Amino acid sequence: MISEVDSALRALIEREAADSSDVEVVLDAPTKEWAGRRNVPTIDVYLYDIREDLRRRERGLINEYSDDRVVSRRLPPRYFSLSYLVTAWTQRPEDEHRLLASLLACFLRHDALPGDVLTGSLADIGLPVPVSVALPPPEDRSFADVWTALGGELKPSLDVVVSAPTDSGRSYPAASEVQAPLTVGLQGVDGRAPAETRRARVRRAR
Repeated sequence: MISEVDSALRALIEREAADSSDVEVVLDAPTKEWAGRRNVPTIDVYLYDIREDLRRRERGLINEYSDDRVVSRRLPPRYFSLSYLVTAWTQRPEDEHRLLASLLACFLRHDALPGDVLTGSLADIGLPVPVSVALPPPEDRSFADVWTALGGELKPSLDVVVSAPTDSGRSYPAASEVQAPLTVGLQGVDGRAPAETRRARVRRAR
């Protein structure tokens, strides 16, 4: 699922935000050493946090059908928030700001990742993949902390969060259909007849 979100974001940015073939889109950690090696205009989409989106968790089971018959039941998909630090790298701040503006406009056009950039399980699951941009960070996290952990200097960036549905893989087979009327039988222990049967025989003998 993670690699499929990576691919979808890259495809969307290359199509709608990178205004020329000279802009490279990468998924690298923007460390100080990495930044020193950049020599072409670059948009970096760095995944820095993964956590479950508890607001979207559903309860219960989902029926799976075959010929109008329930054959199994599975748990609903779980959503996971993938947070990306999106930055622009050029030789001039003006060009970086222009790229950031183009990126912001790109993500504002979409409440969810377009279906034509989804692949693999994201496409197969058939559910929207919500995306948000530039929302305030959670109280337990700040962008300054992210840059500090990377060993770099604070830089203008966009926080892009993708909520990706993921199949848990947990499925439970349904009971088979009843093919004959219900019957009840009695069985004794160690091959002997049940006590009820023995009492019935004694009464008949009398």
